Amino acid sequence: MHTVLSSATKTVTIGPDQPFCIIGERINPTGRKVFQEQLRAGDLSAIERDVIAQVEAGATMLDVNMGAPLIDEPVVLAQAVKLVQSLTDLPLCIDSSVVEALEAGLQAYQGKALVNSITAEDERMELILPLVKKYGAAVIALPNDEFEIPEDPMRRLELVRHIVETATGKYGIPIEDIIIDPLAMPIGADSSLVNRTLETIALIKEHIGVNMTLGASNVSFGMPERHAINSVFVPMAMAVGLTSAIMDSRTEQVVMAVRAADLMLGNDEWGAAWIAAHRARLAKNAEG
Repeated sequence: MHTVLSSATKTVTIGPDQPFCIIGERINPTGRKVFQEQLRAGDLSAIERDVIAQVEAGATMLDVNMGAPLIDEPVVLAQAVKLVQSLTDLPLCIDSSVVEALEAGLQAYQGKALVNSITAEDERMELILPLVKKYGAAVIALPNDEFEIPEDPMRRLELVRHIVETATGKYGIPIEDIIIDPLAMPIGADSSLVNRTLETIALIKEHIGVNMTLGASNVSFGMPERHAINSVFVPMAMAVGLTSAIMDSRTEQVVMAVRAADLMLGNDEWGAAWIAAHRARLAKNAEG
């Protein structure tokens, strides 16, 4: 199953037979006090630096989130979307918990966007899925509801079925435009959580077949040497069906692990992308 996303001039296809889609997460003020202050002052200059760094590091798409306190998020998100699209032709994931901001971002966007995100809560789907349909977007969905974030992979699968049935049956959204986040939880909290995420990915692949993404760094939260953990986890998840991840594309260790996994899984024919990346690193080091 292929999920096709686009900017005005570039198309990205997510699928099990495609190179892994790296969705750069850096354009987000969460935990960045200076960036938040700049946004409140109307200064978007940090976005340009973040775009350039992520594109150069190998991002396939970019996530854009302007969720900072004391800003007019719909206005700023629309401005950010326009700015990012003036800097790169990569497709965008428009990310907000505020419905009005999502619509403002989708109105400003040129192409077919990815919306981040919905849950299995009926109320949340009623608010966001009509926007997804109206603007012809795709959507990330998480298998948790108003009652729980389930630990049981089978319960997560049940919630995924509910999301897919609601989105396709009630709102007419094509199944290929639904990307599931199987919920990566911190291994530092419980060492069994990663296995549950991997089992969830395998179940979704087997029974539903949609594409999947997740916040790659969630698994290592609170642990030392996070890049090492992430660089092992993502290829493991790819092997059982993960087809994209929201991650920091500037972390070379993790990106190299993803590209190596692409090669090993047969999604880099003749190792062309691996060799090209190697040559690019050599050239960059020679310039430095």
